[in-house]
Amino acid sequence: MKNLIAETRAATPEDAAALAELIDLAGEGLPLYLWERMAEPGETAWDVGRRRARRESGAFSYRNAVVAERHGQTAGCLVTYGIGSERQVIDPHDTPAMFVPLLELENLALASWYVNVLAVYPSFRSQGVGTQLLKVASDQARAHGSLGESIIVSDANSGAYRLYERCGFRRKAERAMVKEGWKNPGRNWVLLVK
Repeated sequence: MKNLIAETRAATPEDAAALAELIDLAGEGLPLYLWERMAEPGETAWDVGRRRARRESGAFSYRNAVVAERHGQTAGCLVTYGIGSERQVIDPHDTPAMFVPLLELENLALASWYVNVLAVYPSFRSQGVGTQLLKVASDQARAHGSLGESIIVSDANSGAYRLYERCGFRRKAERAMVKEGWKNPGRNWVLLVK
């Protein structure tokens, strides 16, 4: 898709490095924190992120990503997928505690089109790229017949929160963060829906 703001296209495996960077940016360091714990001997956290971005399946896969480019440079990305219509069973014995509040919020957004990642490099912010990517997500939601859209954001990420509200998202629920050593100024995860 081409317009005045940016060109958007489906991501490819060659976008893995940028996707890893942008996903960590959107996740405020949480992805890198998790990738460090997943690294195999001789592998860095960034290697894990790039490997996961190149996967053919899984929530974090290039197949679920859209890349925005401006002036021939990657400006941002979007990772989306549908949340099923049945609640996920959250077993506290098998689910790491830091994921429980996120899964609880996803269970409140059943049958929605989930914006898992929206990230724009700092040098491209405040230029409409994030808004354009959210429009792509809305188009995807309609194409997939989803009942709405959803996104989860840290309550400390005021810039992203304002963007989502401007684009029609409204607060539905929140859950306290469980950090387990991850450093973040936020206290709660906030579910926004549209």
